[in-house]
Amino acid sequence: MAAVPDPAGVGAGRDPAGVDAGRDPAGVGAGRDPAGVGAGRDPAGVGAGRDPAGVGAGRDPAGVDAGRADAQGYAADWARAVRRLGFVPLSAAETERLLLVHTIRLAQAVRAEPFSARPAEEVGWALVEAHLTEPQALDWTLHALGADFADRVLGALDRPADLADRIAAVQGGLAAGFARALRDRTFSQQERIARSAWQARDEVEQALRDSEARFRAVFTGAAIGIGIAGVDGRIIDVNQAFADMLGYSMEELRGTNVAAMFHVDDAAGMWELYQELIEGKHDAARVEKRYHRKDGSVVWTDLAVSLIRHDDGRPRFTVAMIEDITQRYELQQRLRFQALHDPLTGLPNRTLFFETLARILDGADNGRRVGVCFLDLDGFKAINDSLGHDLGDRLLVMIGRRLAACVADHGHLVARMGGDEFVILVDGGDDIDDAVAVAEAALAAVASPVHVGEHQLAVSASVGIVQCPAAETSPSELMKAADTTLYWAKAAGRGRWAVYDPERSARDIARSALVAGLPAALDRGEFVLHYQPIVSLLEGSMLAVEALVRWEHPELGLIGPDRFIGLAEETGLIVRLGEWVLRQACHDAERWWRQFPEARLVVSVNLAARQADDPAIVETVADALHTSGLPAELLQLELTESAVMGSADEPLRSLYRLAALGVRLAVDDFGTGYSNLAYLRRLPIHCLKLAGPFVEGIRADGTDVAADHRDERIVDALVRLAHALELWVTAEAVETEVQAERLRALRCDTGQGRFFGAPAPADTITARLRGGATA
Repeated sequence: MAAVPDPAGVGAGRDPAGVDAGRDPAGVGAGRDPAGVGAGRDPAGVGAGRDPAGVGAGRDPAGVDAGRADAQGYAADWARAVRRLGFVPLSAAETERLLLVHTIRLAQAVRAEPFSARPAEEVGWALVEAHLTEPQALDWTLHALGADFADRVLGALDRPADLADRIAAVQGGLAAGFARALRDRTFSQQERIARSAWQARDEVEQALRDSEARFRAVFTGAAIGIGIAGVDGRIIDVNQAFADMLGYSMEELRGTNVAAMFHVDDAAGMWELYQELIEGKHDAARVEKRYHRKDGSVVWTDLAVSLIRHDDGRPRFTVAMIEDITQRYELQQRLRFQALHDPLTGLPNRTLFFETLARILDGADNGRRVGVCFLDLDGFKAINDSLGHDLGDRLLVMIGRRLAACVADHGHLVARMGGDEFVILVDGGDDIDDAVAVAEAALAAVASPVHVGEHQLAVSASVGIVQCPAAETSPSELMKAADTTLYWAKAAGRGRWAVYDPERSARDIARSALVAGLPAALDRGEFVLHYQPIVSLLEGSMLAVEALVRWEHPELGLIGPDRFIGLAEETGLIVRLGEWVLRQACHDAERWWRQFPEARLVVSVNLAARQADDPAIVETVADALHTSGLPAELLQLELTESAVMGSADEPLRSLYRLAALGVRLAVDDFGTGYSNLAYLRRLPIHCLKLAGPFVEGIRADGTDVAADHRDERIVDALVRLAHALELWVTAEAVETEVQAERLRALRCDTGQGRFFGAPAPADTITARLRGGATA
């Protein structure tokens, strides 16, 4: 076989396409379809739905007999092989249409006269342009061209005589075009990559220069101090603001260890924080701290430190940003002092006292004791009212100074709680004697004459003392106990101290609870009446009953009047309670009068002094009688001797108006006061009730015969006096038969006491009346 000429028909080293390097190997403009057709058109160069070979249906795509040639089948096999052997960026149909066009071009190139391998090179170039670059796909293509291309595509007719040579040249041309296109694309990609790399490097270098310029501008021009230090603590660089803040030059600071500038009071803690930072335990830290200036003064700063690491994470250096906050800190300190100190005396105020007390109690061990002396000036309001508040303020200032001075050697905290109240915190001490000693020192300091302006004042104070184990109390409980104890001291007189007594406090708390519960108890109807018989000493018949109020407490049970009557008088509730007793007693007495009219049983009701002074008492009694229907002569009102003897003006007129209603009036506990007998003679009184102590003195046990005779003579005199005034006499507290006999012998009219019957509910009195009526 003759030697095969250059497939492209050109000299070695020249462009196989016969065109200048850099031009489109297909000989068409850049950007055009590799198959030589317009962009977006069918890759086979034919309209949709038309024969991909561009010939009529049923005709041979290569221009030969359809039964002898199968270009479309060859293209389909080629497409399947390409898709099987690698990635193809086209759909199956698009791939088959594209390869059908290339199959036809190759067939035309083999039959063309004169023969040229250039179309085969263009097909190889077009395959690369279409991204069909899988090496195994190229291998299949070249093998298929040599195996059955001629039989399947060209058919048996019109075959060139040098068909084998032409097939070989087509194979070589396709491979050469494929390789050149692949090489050019690789070179182009490498060039683009290199160009991009150089451009990226230039951009990074420019960005780095810009970043360094910006950092340097910020570093040098910042108003706050910036410093950079190595992990060994030595300063690498600082800006001018940092140097000015500390009074050094930048050269003096470079190379200095940061620990040398730490304040002595926080150096240890700061160095530990810095060590943790450079060890990588923290990435940043922010604190308020002090630095020493070069001149020895102190500057307060807001310090923020950040850790800069190497690429592998190792600490590299630290950047500190420091702001001078000395003025702000001093302002905060002034504001805190003002918030925690009394503006008048300069002493710690209530807030600081409780903060200090809470800190002591929170950190106290089991054996530690704590106490307070709660002090209040006696009669300070009178000083303010008489001499003016300005002088009163000056007095408080002087008292505050004295109190602070008297405990200064012991380190006790003295605070002003408000008004004329001061408190001394006694931290420690073995027992209550230590707190008492502090209280006595405070009272002595206050008691010294005080010269305020032109006035010399004698001042005293009362002190409540509390001391207990610190672990067993709280600030609120401690001060509550101190306040209670101060009240005890004031109640005992001026210039005194009192020590807290838990049992007494419990009684006071119970008393306060009763006071608080009285109004609601009255509203809920928790009060009941018991009646104690008043019996004729001569006949033994029950002539009257005394109404005695009881409280049926839901928790404490039945409570006697001795526990709540005094509280009702203090709170003013005695008026409402007394009115309820009056109306209930009238109601019960009316029922007895209606059921047992022959008994003519009188009900005796106690009137408190505040009730007797009430201008509406007469209307109240009249309404109670009218509402109940009780005859006025069956109601007796008992008043204490002091209330009757002290009556004047309106209360005295009320007594006469009550007597005018027809009710009986009695003086209770007669003989315990100092009665004006002439005055007593003019009062509209019907009965005297002898005080219980005189009757109790009439014993028969022989223990004190002289006392017995003395009390008996007193009772005899009182009975004679009452009878001389034409008054009825009732002896209270009759407990024994001997007492009853002696009172009968002294011609006392009636007796009352447990010997004749204890106080009992109304039903018991009803039963007794019924029994008497039956008898």
